[in-house]
Amino acid sequence: MNNRKILRKPNFLGYLRPFNSLALSMIGIFGAFTCVVTMVIAFPIPATNGFINIGDAVVMITGLLFGPIIGGIAGGIGSFFADIFLGYPQYALATLVIKGLEGFFVGLIANPKKNYKWNYRDFIGVIVGGLIMVFGYFFYEIMIFGVPLALYEFILNSIIQFGLGSVIALTFIFAARKNIKTSLPQVFDKIYITPELTE
Repeated sequence: MNNRKILRKPNFLGYLRPFNSLALSMIGIFGAFTCVVTMVIAFPIPATNGFINIGDAVVMITGLLFGPIIGGIAGGIGSFFADIFLGYPQYALATLVIKGLEGFFVGLIANPKKNYKWNYRDFIGVIVGGLIMVFGYFFYEIMIFGVPLALYEFILNSIIQFGLGSVIALTFIFAARKNIKTSLPQVFDKIYITPELTE
């Protein structure tokens, strides 16, 4: 396939839309991974009938590896099903949107198609994505429980989900992303247009 044909493929800022089987498989795999990690490491919060988890680490990792499209879709869907399976359906739709935006903006800012070595954009992307998650749930819970309970979970979300998730995600990306990218070029060729083809 020549460069001109690749560049004509439907894409969003160089990230191919997930119409091929490999991209859909990555969404399924990382969506399931997000769901499982969220469910396995979950700490209930009786006051708000919610829970704290480290699924955000996987949402962030997915965005940092594959960019905004797969990061957003897998992060949102995987987290949505975790809420359903764990018995928190009142959070599921909000989670779909919040975690979807988290994965999307982490991937958009980090821009791994061009920056697959660890760099400052990873850090900024994780910070922005984490803030979207923390404030997204805060405003959602204000509407349901009021400010005091929403503030209580806001603190826990900031310390555990945002703080711990960020550390895990950045540590993993620092250690593994370059090796993953170079060892699996056939995977990433079907996920985004490499910088060499746009020059």
